[in-house]
Parts: sequence; C-alpha cells; structure tokens
Amino acid sequence: MPLPSQPLRKLGFLTIGLFDEADPRRGHESTLEVIELGERLGFDSAWLRHRHLQYGISSPVAVLAAASQRTHRIEFGTAVTPLGWENPLRLAEDLSTVDILSGGRLNPGVSVGPPMHYDQVKQALYPDTAASEDFGYDRVERLLDFVRGKPATGFSGVEGFEVFSDRVQPQSPGLGRRMWYGGGSLRSARWAGEHGMNLLTSSVVKAEESEDFAEIQLSHIRTFRAHHPDGDAARVSQGLVVIPTDSATREQRAKYEEYAAKRTPRTTTPQGPARMMFAPDLVGTSEEIAERLYAHAAFREIDEVAFALPFTFAHEDYVQILTDIATKLGPALGWRPVD
Repeated sequence: MPLPSQPLRKLGFLTIGLFDEADPRRGHESTLEVIELGERLGFDSAWLRHRHLQYGISSPVAVLAAASQRTHRIEFGTAVTPLGWENPLRLAEDLSTVDILSGGRLNPGVSVGPPMHYDQVKQALYPDTAASEDFGYDRVERLLDFVRGKPATGFSGVEGFEVFSDRVQPQSPGLGRRMWYGGGSLRSARWAGEHGMNLLTSSVVKAEESEDFAEIQLSHIRTFRAHHPDGDAARVSQGLVVIPTDSATREQRAKYEEYAAKRTPRTTTPQGPARMMFAPDLVGTSEEIAERLYAHAAFREIDEVAFALPFTFAHEDYVQILTDIATKLGPALGWRPVD
C-alpha cells in the first residue's frame, strides 16, 4: 500500500443541509445536530455548502452563527460561497461577526463566476446593474481587503453622537489568513496562491492538461504552493465524497452503492464544454477507502480533508457515516481526534 507523505492532520466534513420545503426548520436543525455530533466525535471542522433558490442552506453564515453557540471547539467553513451573489463589503461584516462569535473558528471558502442560471435571476439580483457586474477575481480581492482591515471608505471619526470607522467592523484578527478559495483550474490555483489564500480542492476539476483526475488535482496543488508565500506549507484541503460502510446496515450499504453507481458514468470522461472531471465516490470499508486514498496522487500531498457527505441521504445515514469516518477511517489515515 502506498503511504502518504505524512499522517492526516485535520479531518473535516462537508454537508449541503437539505430540507423539506414544508418543514425547513427540521432540515436546518438536522444540520446543526450533525455539526454537534462532529464536535463530539473529534472532527476538526464542519463545512457547509451554499445553495440559492434550492432546498439546501442558502445562508450558511447564519447557520454557522447558530452552530457557534452550540459548540465550543470545532471549526466552521463554507465550501463554497459563490461571490456572484454577494456584496463583498456586507459579506465581510457578516464573516467577521461570526468569527468573533465563534472565537476565531471560521474558515470562509469562496469562488467566483456568474451566479448559476444568471439569465433567470439577474433581474431579481441586480435589476439595475446586471450588464455591468464584474464576477471575476476582483470581487475576491475586495472581500480580502475588507476582511484584512484595509479602508472601505475615506471617512472616519465622530459625527454628532455616532462614531464611524473607515474599516469594516468588527475586525477579527486572524480571519484574513483563514480565507479559502475553491479552485478547480490551474489559473484559480495560481491566483489563490499569489493572493495568500488557502486552497479548497473538491471532487470536481477542469481537465486542462490531463484526463486523470488525481494527476489534474496534484497539478493544481503544486501550482498553488509554487505561487504561495508559504510554499510547501501552504494549506490545501481535499474534499472527495467518502462513504465508509463499516457499521452500515445491509439496506444502507445497498443505498450507498446504488448512489455511487448512478454517479460513476460522469467520472470516466470530461463533461461539457468546460471539460469538467468528477472524482468517483469512495464507498466501502474504511480499510478499503484508506487504500484507495493512499493510492491517490493528490491525497498523498495534503494533510487536511473535508470529506463530502452525499446530498440526498437521511439524518441517520449521516450519523453512521460520520461515526465511521471518525472512529475507523480517520485513524486508518493517521488522524487522531482532538482530546
């Protein structure tokens, strides 16, 4: 069995937080309970996806604010917040506030590009400026500047009984170094490195120089670190879909295997005009999954993960999967839970 360069140092998980339109509170409560379970199991981090006009969490920052009051140690992240839907200054205020409330546990992950189905939502989102909005890296730079304490205005001081700051308030020390970029291309990996961000790699990459997923992802990791001020010490987190079956029932195993089988065809060749490559879902015992990860060229160069939970499973499935990851798979990868 090939060995990684070092033991897994940080173990996290990622969830979409699905809910029923008729009972949205129950779905959000389920997500909070899963985060609380993650802390009890010793996970280092819990990450939330970001979904707009769907039946998944549309405001992960608000959910993580609630989670910060129900936990004490586990870190939080967004993977990722698409900035095309956001005003960078307002988002910086929200992120800093939640980071303060959590005691410095927030790891915001962001991405760029036009909002999904932009032609259908632009009138609601940007009724007066839809044609002139810039959805490129400049949006990230503005957010980074605000989070890192650069002035947002030329005005500060006292006006009547009110005191004004020229910087986003509150300022949360250290948050600027905990900003992540969700990248799936060589260009985004290089940009994230040059701007001192951390890199989130997922189960989706762009097939630019190869059609081998692991080779592509490895190239992104090396490109990122080659352009980051911290070099080889720059943080990278990998987010593959991992489903251990050690304690699963027969019915759960059958469901997991069917889920993965339906998604496997898209992993064989690049998909669509953008030539996106998808990683296969890893289903099996923790020992089997560990062997497949050790053989993964990109996994061998990282020591942080945020394993993605499947979208459509039930709460009890997530409990089983997270418990097996923390008690079986994590230790098989050299990870040890936080005391």
